Amino acid sequence: MASFTDDFNRADSTDLGAGWVQVSGFWAIASNQLSPGSDGGTIILRAAGPMDSSDHSAQVTIAATTAASHGVWCRGNSNISNGYLWRNGGSSWDLFSVVSGTFNVIGSYAAAAAPGDVAKLQVVGSTIKGFVNGVQRVSVTDTSVAAGTSVGLRSTSSAAIRFDDFSAADVTAGVTLGAAAEADGAQTLAGSKTGPLGTPVESDAAQALIGAKAATLLTAAAAETAQGLTASTSQSLAAASSSETAQPLAGAKTATLGVAVETSTARPLTKAGGHGIDSIIAGTPHSVWAVGRAHTPAWTAGTPRT
Repeated sequence: MASFTDDFNRADSTDLGAGWVQVSGFWAIASNQLSPGSDGGTIILRAAGPMDSSDHSAQVTIAATTAASHGVWCRGNSNISNGYLWRNGGSSWDLFSVVSGTFNVIGSYAAAAAPGDVAKLQVVGSTIKGFVNGVQRVSVTDTSVAAGTSVGLRSTSSAAIRFDDFSAADVTAGVTLGAAAEADGAQTLAGSKTGPLGTPVESDAAQALIGAKAATLLTAAAAETAQGLTASTSQSLAAASSSETAQPLAGAKTATLGVAVETSTARPLTKAGGHGIDSIIAGTPHSVWAVGRAHTPAWTAGTPRT
């Protein structure tokens, strides 16, 4: 399986190196890209080494472009008088079959080339495909050119055109399989295949995943009664060290009176007269009054006695 690549990253030169044959025109390396010169007319470049088979592909990056013919070819002879060409002419990508120097359009994709476009041509048997940037744009069946192992570029000689990163490789065809040495009957896949299960080493109960996965909680080291948060948090009070009876404050504060040392019956002072009372000293208890004894002189109401 043959392959060939060139990124053109080398010093400017008209000598492209041993990997190329300049079939016509003057090609050159310029600023790490491939230039088709500026002489006008159409010129051809071919990779020196052929592919191993007629089924292969070739691709190149359009580094700079203009409205002139430029593209890639494969399954060609030494000078592409036979082969297939995938090129842009300014407004479309056109796929040509080339037979004895005559170019026939066998497929087209309407789009101008743009700097950076990657043009690829693939030929496998009678299926010929053209790609732009990895996307297949044309696929046709054509038997005009059945054999050819050369690949290369074909372009108008214009200073506005530049190429970069050329590559080509054989396309591996499918391999024919020999007769099977042994055959096995297909297994019916109705339902599913079953087999006996071994005894489980360990089993766990599945946890339901409703909401969140649950797990067994460890024994609590300590427990606390939840305190309601209505208005304020409360807590238990310690035993009082002393207590006092609350004193009502209705009216005035009262206190228990002690036992009287002596008592006297109050005498009304509505009448006055001499009844044997010689003298009275305020605040001193009088022991005995004599009833009926006249007093001289008589008391006069309203006049204090000495």
